[in-house]
Amino acid sequence: MTKSLVRILSLAAIAAWSQSSLAQTAPGGAATNRPAPHRFGSFARGADQPAPRTDKTSQIAHEQLVAKAKQGGVDIYFEGDSITRRWGTSDYQWRANLENWKSNFFGWNAGDFGWGADLTQNILWRLENGELDGVNPKIIVLLAGINNVGTFPGGDEKVTNIVHGLQAIVKVMQEKAPNAVIILTGLFPRNDNMAVIPEINKINENLAKMADGKKIRYINVNDKLADENGKLHPGMTVDGLHPTPKGYQIWADALKPIFTEILGPPAKTDHAPPPSADPSAKPAPAPAA
Repeated sequence: MTKSLVRILSLAAIAAWSQSSLAQTAPGGAATNRPAPHRFGSFARGADQPAPRTDKTSQIAHEQLVAKAKQGGVDIYFEGDSITRRWGTSDYQWRANLENWKSNFFGWNAGDFGWGADLTQNILWRLENGELDGVNPKIIVLLAGINNVGTFPGGDEKVTNIVHGLQAIVKVMQEKAPNAVIILTGLFPRNDNMAVIPEINKINENLAKMADGKKIRYINVNDKLADENGKLHPGMTVDGLHPTPKGYQIWADALKPIFTEILGPPAKTDHAPPPSADPSAKPAPAPAA
């Protein structure tokens, strides 16, 4: 076997690993680990290099999120992947999450701009292509990078790559929303392979170093979501990755004191745009006759 053929086969193996390690969102929002040929793995492309999603559903979702940004009225801007998206979505299957979202954030004008299965590369591209333009939020909440982590360890090189991606996201946020306080959320544990927990911890250590306690804050709720080894407590997630309302409440409890500090108590009315939906999601079932 020639050296060039060996190299080609090696690159193909890395790409296949990167694709299969993503927590994907299938039509209707269901989680699956099936490979997605339109995606970029964290090693196949630098995590700080913007990359668009090429599947039709993601393209439609991007257009909808740009339109949502143009509506204005957002004081708290949530950004991330499916963990963020499922909290403030109008998808019927995640209606319990939306009720939790409303019970915690109504009156603070919070808008959810997360999109499922995104890597840091995809979030960067979305931010650079209209989803934060003119929004001028007072607070930005970021939780991203778990899809770059995937389900297989990659060592310090992988950790450094992901941290660079998160730093690039923060840089774009600062450029487009210079008056916003950015709240970095430590990556939650994922339990589909406990071997990645040390890498998650290292990424979070780097996130903590990015915070200055003023314009960039850092929160980490993993000691409430999981034990000291990163094993999630019962009832915190639906699948070892995506939170239940109980898990989301822990995140909310860490955020709300910061929201109150910056914005004051929530108002009795809310001016944020209505929640977004997955363009491919199944409609809610018709009420019984």
